[in-house]
Amino acid sequence: MQTTTVGAAVPVSRFGLGTARLSNRADQAEATRVVAAAIERGVTYFDTAPFYEIGQAELAIGVALREIGDAPVTISTKVGRIVDPATGAWHYDFSRDGVLRSLDASFARLQRDHVDIVYVHDPDDHAAEASTGAIPALLQLRDEGVIGAVGVGMNQWQLPLEFVRNFDLDVLLIAGRYSLLDVSAADELFPVCIERGIGVVLGGVFNSGILADPSGQATFAYRPAAAEQLEMARRMQAIAVRHGFALADVAQAYSAAHPASTVVLIGVTDVAQLETNVAAWHRPIPDALWAELDAAGLLPRGGTLPQASGGGRL
Repeated sequence: MQTTTVGAAVPVSRFGLGTARLSNRADQAEATRVVAAAIERGVTYFDTAPFYEIGQAELAIGVALREIGDAPVTISTKVGRIVDPATGAWHYDFSRDGVLRSLDASFARLQRDHVDIVYVHDPDDHAAEASTGAIPALLQLRDEGVIGAVGVGMNQWQLPLEFVRNFDLDVLLIAGRYSLLDVSAADELFPVCIERGIGVVLGGVFNSGILADPSGQATFAYRPAAAEQLEMARRMQAIAVRHGFALADVAQAYSAAHPASTVVLIGVTDVAQLETNVAAWHRPIPDALWAELDAAGLLPRGGTLPQASGGGRL
């Protein structure tokens, strides 16, 4: 598995494991199997958050790593969405004190006294508080060595662009804004990240489902997909299948190909899903498939093809 770094040499595998659907409460044994299988396959970057499964995802990762033993992994978690695991309630808190309380709880669930990367989680309507509270607090903790790198994780690109212009951030987690159906982060955000050496972790590369299974129930950005989106995804799928690939394989490879892309983050629920996605990661998409998608007008303008296909901007 390819690896790289973000920030001050924080190591990350180019394929990262998302844990939004891993739960200690549901099946810790399966969660441990997933983590162990990922490490065996060279996946060493794991992203989690208090909000995922109301604290249970962090707990699952912490228990799994304790059971597996000493393993060289990189963990990212998030602050800003405060959860009460006892009641399932949550609320936003981007204040300095809220960040410190949230991290203390995350450290306890993860069974660690250091986290490699911490993202401010979805501060869409709380930009001012994040700018005066959460981000400065995290930057101070980075300077003190309590955390390794600081970032922002969001489902948009505009506010992250504002943050990187105003703060010394190391990495961004951008979900759903660079995919086969949406390359909106590419024009303005990505060039700044490349210029400043800011890592970009791409989540949501299947756009919440449509690029994995464009069926009639498919969703785009967590809402029912529009008819036009479904038609495009199904046409892409037909071409992919003709070449012996799943649409998800192509979507994953497309997001990995942009020069700004540091990590592609894929969430799984079991070992079988992990194996499928890791195998796809190592299987190059042939030039003929990209060419057919392009000829059919199905590749978004403003994206970048993999190097094998010329690596050019569309």
